[in-house]
Amino acid sequence: MLKFAVCDDNIIILNRLTKMLENIFLKNHLCAEVVLSSNSSKELIEYTNSNNLDVLILDIDFKSECSGLELAKKIREKNKDMYLIFSTGHLEYALIAYKLKTFDYLPKPVTPERLVDTINRIFDDISNDTETNFITIGNSKILVAQNEIDYIQKDGMKVIYHTHKQTYEVYSSFSKIQDTLPKNFVRCHKSYIVNTQNIVNIESDSNTISFASNSNCYIGPKYKNNFMEVFTHANFTNYLDSFNN
Repeated sequence: MLKFAVCDDNIIILNRLTKMLENIFLKNHLCAEVVLSSNSSKELIEYTNSNNLDVLILDIDFKSECSGLELAKKIREKNKDMYLIFSTGHLEYALIAYKLKTFDYLPKPVTPERLVDTINRIFDDISNDTETNFITIGNSKILVAQNEIDYIQKDGMKVIYHTHKQTYEVYSSFSKIQDTLPKNFVRCHKSYIVNTQNIVNIESDSNTISFASNSNCYIGPKYKNNFMEVFTHANFTNYLDSFNN
């Protein structure tokens, strides 16, 4: 789930931009949400100090105790990977903002067509980044943070991604997705691939793996030796609460 924030000192523009984003997410089945919509620089700073943010759309000509550029600089110091997008009626600011690792500029008034183009480029950029912290579900535009996935299950022609809050189903095969997953995703069963970083308990006698979300899956006899060897030698046991032999 990509987390967006929108900040503009004009409340009418702010509400319109927020509504446009929500409509784009819904219409295009994008796994994203607007977690903050604000006309206060103080509120934005407080939020980013204690919460993760993936995308920030910020008024570059922000009229507050600090400008949009100063605000972006403060946030960028703590969040190096966030996608920063400026909305502006003054494109001459573009060269000044370049040093802030700006992803895009949205000329005001922002149109739905221009906004959806930018959002699609963000999703494409994340999907093509081999070092991203997100995983693309099948061939869709759905992006899920790696740390939200507990395990992946094969069920006939379907592959089911089990996250902390919900499941995602796609028609695919383990052979297609296994090579695209980070090294902390390990095959433990003919029907399961687990995110070893989310395992909190392993019952060796019953070959059961448990997660903090109260879900569980199983270790298959064919995969047990290899799974335990990889799990132990890769130091994934650092994430484990208990290991019952």
